Amino acid sequence: MQATVATPTSSALSRFSISTQDKSSTAGQTSSTGPQPSRPSIIPPRSKSKGWSTGASGGRMRRIIAEDPEWSLAIVPLLTELCIQHIVKNFQNNPILKQLLPEHKQKVLDHLSPDLPLAVTANLIDDESYWRRCCTQRWPVCHVAKHGGSWKRMFFERHLENLLKHFIPSTTDPALILDLLPLCRNYVRRLRVDQFLPPMKLPPRPRSGELSDSGSEAEVEEPATDHYQLEDLVAGLSHLEELDLVYGVKDCGMNFEWNLFLFTYRDCHSLAATIKACHTLKIFRLTRSKVDDDKARILIRSLLDHPALEELDLSHNLVGDRGARAAAKLLSHSRLRVLNLANNQVRALGAQSLAHALAHNTNLISLNLRLNCIEDEGGQALAHALQTNRCLTTLHLGGNELSEPTATLLSQVLAVNTTLTSINLSCNHIGLDGGKQLLEGMSDNRTLLEFDLRLSDVAQESEYLIGQALCANREAARQRAPNPSCFMSPITAKGPENPAG
Repeated sequence: MQATVATPTSSALSRFSISTQDKSSTAGQTSSTGPQPSRPSIIPPRSKSKGWSTGASGGRMRRIIAEDPEWSLAIVPLLTELCIQHIVKNFQNNPILKQLLPEHKQKVLDHLSPDLPLAVTANLIDDESYWRRCCTQRWPVCHVAKHGGSWKRMFFERHLENLLKHFIPSTTDPALILDLLPLCRNYVRRLRVDQFLPPMKLPPRPRSGELSDSGSEAEVEEPATDHYQLEDLVAGLSHLEELDLVYGVKDCGMNFEWNLFLFTYRDCHSLAATIKACHTLKIFRLTRSKVDDDKARILIRSLLDHPALEELDLSHNLVGDRGARAAAKLLSHSRLRVLNLANNQVRALGAQSLAHALAHNTNLISLNLRLNCIEDEGGQALAHALQTNRCLTTLHLGGNELSEPTATLLSQVLAVNTTLTSINLSCNHIGLDGGKQLLEGMSDNRTLLEFDLRLSDVAQESEYLIGQALCANREAARQRAPNPSCFMSPITAKGPENPAG
């Protein structure tokens, strides 16, 4: 409520006093000179001040103005609005949407609660604005571009991932996940699960007559450490293309135990059967899960002759030469385009196996062996393979104890190879002479765009001249490209392979 009070102005009061004086002076003149002809009196009318009135008692009155921003002359809402409100209120029990006109349907969608059961909304609502509200209400950070630009796909993928991350074997009901399959099977194309919880440890049950008073002599049976088996779930996801897994526990704090990070043989066999049966799978990543040679061979054997697999990532594990030999066999029995074995235990023998397969391969475009120990014996084998290979574009050999002999052979590769666009030799021992050899090879190369030589003991002058050659190659590539894009810096190229490992 707002009260509006008007006060008399000084100009009005002055006019009132002047008119009173005029009256008195006129009356005096009339009495002294006698009766005069009557003239109309010129008295300004009293100004009406807004919101003020004078009564018999002379008191001041004020007018109260009520302000209601929602007040309207339309006292009764339209029947259409009443129907929309009723549909929204009873949508969970009686979902009516497809029968509505487009403008009415949009009003209903704008007012629906994001907390409605998925059994009601999953296969009925395709409106992206509704699923956007569902995502932003549940997660503060939403990168929808990572989910194909679809908010609905993002919701179901992250919802399913969240259920898998918090599933406790022998405690959580598996139906909680499997019942979601009919609702999300058409929308989930990627699963990234960075945590698998082991079974919960329960206190041992006391046995009568077998325990001492303190109970310290009781034998505690360790529970099984197998995790959730993905076979039934993945079999129901008919459009799954990417599977990214980490067998471990996050934020365990003071409850840390090594068996929380154990990828068991049962897990391995189950996962192998899962990826073998998933014929739509294009990308498979299993990182930071202590995958050794035996488990790597089990997994890779299931991927032989896979119809769709394009990328295999086993980085940050315990894969050695036997696992690398299995990966080399996979190169000859698949359409693999990206192989990542970074931060493992691959040595010269494993690198030689990969080089033999690489020499005759026509599909692989990226090979990442950084943070292994292939040394010059393995590096030279790979260099020989690159002299005949015509498909590899990206090679990462950072941190592999390489030195001048490998650099000498790579300089010969640079002179003849026309497909490599990115090489990483950082954190090796190339040395001054090795740097000169690489510079000599770059003088005949017109296709290499990125060459990382950081922390490799190369002379600053050689590094600078290599950088100049790379700039010339990038400029020539920019002129050839129909839609030129930005190119990396000459020496410290940071492509997608570098930060991810």
